[in-house]
Amino acid sequence: MLYDLLYPLSDSISALNLFKYITFRTAGAMVTALFISLILGPLFIRLLKKYQIREKIRSEGPSTHLKKEGTPTMGGLVIICGIVAPTLLWADMSNFYILMALLVTMWLGLIGYMDDYLKAVKGQPKGMVAKKKLIGQITLGLIFGGLLVYIEPSGSFDGTTGIPFFKHYMLDLGIFYIPFIILVLTATSNAVNLTDGADGLAIGLAGLCFITFGGLAYVTGRVDFSNYLQIEYLPGAGELAIYCGAAIGSALGFLWFNSHPAEVFMGDTGSLALGGALGAIAIMLKKELLLVIVGGVFVIEVLSVIIQVLSYRYRGGKRVFRMAPIHHHFELLGWPESKVVVRFWIIGALFALVTLASLKVR
Repeated sequence: MLYDLLYPLSDSISALNLFKYITFRTAGAMVTALFISLILGPLFIRLLKKYQIREKIRSEGPSTHLKKEGTPTMGGLVIICGIVAPTLLWADMSNFYILMALLVTMWLGLIGYMDDYLKAVKGQPKGMVAKKKLIGQITLGLIFGGLLVYIEPSGSFDGTTGIPFFKHYMLDLGIFYIPFIILVLTATSNAVNLTDGADGLAIGLAGLCFITFGGLAYVTGRVDFSNYLQIEYLPGAGELAIYCGAAIGSALGFLWFNSHPAEVFMGDTGSLALGGALGAIAIMLKKELLLVIVGGVFVIEVLSVIIQVLSYRYRGGKRVFRMAPIHHHFELLGWPESKVVVRFWIIGALFALVTLASLKVR
C-alpha cells in the first residue's frame, strides 16, 4: 500500500525513493509487525479469557503440563494479524509471490481456526476431523501448485527445484511437481503443529526459519547476487523478504507472551499458518530441499513421532522415546521445559547457518 502510494511520488520528493528498496520496506514490515503483535497481544488475551477460549491439556502428555490447563489459546490470530497487515502496508501488492504467500497464510490459518474453535469453544477434544483437515490442505496445494505452474510468476519458473550443495543441478519433477507441492505444504504445516508443544518452541524456531528464508528471498530476487552465488534468479521473488520480515516481527512480538510460562498459546491457528507459509516460500524460491535443513528441528520432531508409532506397532508395544514428539522425551528425562526450548533454538540456529553456508559450500 505504502509502496503503491508513495513510491510514485519519489520524482517530486526524493526521500520517498526509500520505498524503492526492499531492505527498507523489510525493516519497516518487521518493526510494524512487532508493534502490532505487542499491542494486540494483551487485547486478544483478555478477549480469549473473557470468552473462555482456553487450552484443554491432554492427560497423556507430561504431568508438568497439566498446570497449563486454562491458558488462552487461538493466539495464532495475533500472529496472522502481525504478518498480514504489515505485508499489505509495505509490500508491492501487485507482486504474485506476495499474493500467494498471503493466500497460503490465510487459508491454513482458517483451517487452524476452525480446529481450535471446535476444541476450545465447542468442547470437541479432537477438533476438526483429520480427514477434513487433510482435504483442506490438499485442496490448497492443488490451487497453489496450479497457479504457480500455469500463471508462471516469472519466465524461468517451472517444475524444477534446487539441490543443496550442488551448483547447476536442478531436480526436474515433471508431472510430479504439483503432488510434490501438496506434500511440502501439508508436511510443513503439520510439522510446525507437532512441534508446538512447549512454551515458545515453535514460534522461536519458525522465526529462525523466516530469517533464513528472508535472506534467501532477497538474493534470489537480485540478478547480481544470484549470479554471484550461482543460484536461480527469480524476478520479483525478492519481495518475499518483506513478508518474511513481517513474519519475524510477528514471531518476536508473539514470543513476548508465549515464552515460559506462556500467557497464550498459538493453537492450530498459528502453527498451521506458519508451517504452510514456510513451505510456500520454500516452493516459490525453489528451495524445497533446503527446507529440510533449515527446518531440521521440525523434521526431527516429525521423525520422532513416526519412529515411535512404528516401534509401538511392530515391536509389541515397545517405545523408542519416553514420549513423542521428542521435546517431551527430554522433558521426561528431567530437563526443565525452558532448557529444552532454548537448546532446540540453538540447534535450529545451527541448521539455519548450515543452510546459508550451503549457498557457498557447493
